[in-house]
Amino acid sequence: MGIPNFVQLTWPAFLKGKEVVIANAIIAILTIGGQQLFSFFTFSCPCHVGQNLIYGLAFLGVPALILLVVGYALNNQTWRLVTGKRSPLQAEGTQNQLLQCKLTCFVLCSITGRALVAPVTWLAVTLINGSYYVCAMSEYVSVYYYGANPNVTASDRKKILAAFPCSQLVPPELSRARDEVILLLRYQSQVAGWLLIAVVVITVFLSYCLASCFSPLSFLHFRYWTSYVHNEQELFDEATDQHSKLYAIQHIRKFFGFVPGSENVGEIRIPSLREWQAISGLAFLKLVDEEHYDYSLLHDWALKGSVSPDGV
Repeated sequence: MGIPNFVQLTWPAFLKGKEVVIANAIIAILTIGGQQLFSFFTFSCPCHVGQNLIYGLAFLGVPALILLVVGYALNNQTWRLVTGKRSPLQAEGTQNQLLQCKLTCFVLCSITGRALVAPVTWLAVTLINGSYYVCAMSEYVSVYYYGANPNVTASDRKKILAAFPCSQLVPPELSRARDEVILLLRYQSQVAGWLLIAVVVITVFLSYCLASCFSPLSFLHFRYWTSYVHNEQELFDEATDQHSKLYAIQHIRKFFGFVPGSENVGEIRIPSLREWQAISGLAFLKLVDEEHYDYSLLHDWALKGSVSPDGV
């Protein structure tokens, strides 16, 4: 028996409009997998006074910071927000500064929310795992949890506590004290991890609720608007690709006398040495007038009409 038609239609309809949620879930899963591999292959606590804290915090914070920056960089909205902001045309087109500021803040919050998925997942998973926290905080455990040799100096006590994450460095008589310290630190780390998850989930839920409350659109109207924006972007991307291709074809035809894919090529054009020189080299955007740019050297050559008298 085949799958009923209504079931086949339900899944695409269910998934439509949830691309952001699905993307965030995929990012979180990949981050969890990456964290496990990263910990297995690279993490090795130095078990030395003064180094444990730096090493543990580095493994906690640096990857999270890198994931945050990558999250900003991979979001197209980031570049839409910053690209061309110093352009004189942008300044002329901005009439209502207050409205523009509110819109910028809203978009920035949206970008930040997406960018925080991976680093927050990393922090939560590493805290629940506990290894990094145990390494970082072992030498700072209260003396109460250190039961053997209470007469040792504070510096020696720190050295012994710093060695607790490495079981092979701990004397047999301190095994019980080590187990107590490790259990305490894992308890603290895992509680912090679950608290972080709870705070993030509640914050995200309340943010969505507030955004929906203050939305000027009704539920169905909002779904229509979301679908429209998605379809508009897809069609715009397709039109951009086709338009730029057709525009480039005009310039290629002018330079060579034909375009790739032409079935009947009657004759071709032989560019001169000067024309080859004109389109070679490095190119930047060149302002032609107040409204237009040259996109490349070939574009600049074509617009100048640099065609030899014997050209096509």
